[in-house]
Amino acid sequence: MDKKIYTEMENQMNEVLVNLKSEFTTIRAGRASAALLDKIYVDYYGSPTPVNQVASVSVPEPKMILIQPWDLKMLGVIEKAILKSDLGLTPNNDGKVIRLILPELTAERRQELVKLSKKKAEEAKVSIRNIRREYNDVLKKMEKNREISEDDLKRSQEEIQKITDKYIDEVEKILANKEKDIMEV
Repeated sequence: MDKKIYTEMENQMNEVLVNLKSEFTTIRAGRASAALLDKIYVDYYGSPTPVNQVASVSVPEPKMILIQPWDLKMLGVIEKAILKSDLGLTPNNDGKVIRLILPELTAERRQELVKLSKKKAEEAKVSIRNIRREYNDVLKKMEKNREISEDDLKRSQEEIQKITDKYIDEVEKILANKEKDIMEV
């Protein structure tokens, strides 16, 4: 059986993990992170632009994000974008910089964030299973066209299942770390 198929499949599954980790960086835990702003876009001369491309974003303290726009006209635009976002944070604008103070998470909010994390992890698992199905279909076609034998089909499907299980386990580990991060006080 051609190993290229397994490599392609693993690359696709790995991309799902990369996307999940990226999604998890935007779910805030107890500490401030510049990545919280990754999904916030502002209108910059007619095109939607990520905040980190129109301002320097830093984390001077564990509970604070500091946003310093390169163009002071962007202060209000960035402030409005943060207020519209689902971050639930109120920006403090002093005319030069925007400070985002992260309040302590309530137990209820932590549970909501854990639930959101589980939903994202489940979506990742579904994507991984869809990739498995896609490659199993390719193998079934190959067997139907007599490109591989029935025994090769069975062996290949077992190998695909092992790879799928490995990636599903990885999703579980990533989720467990994120839950721990959210629940830390």
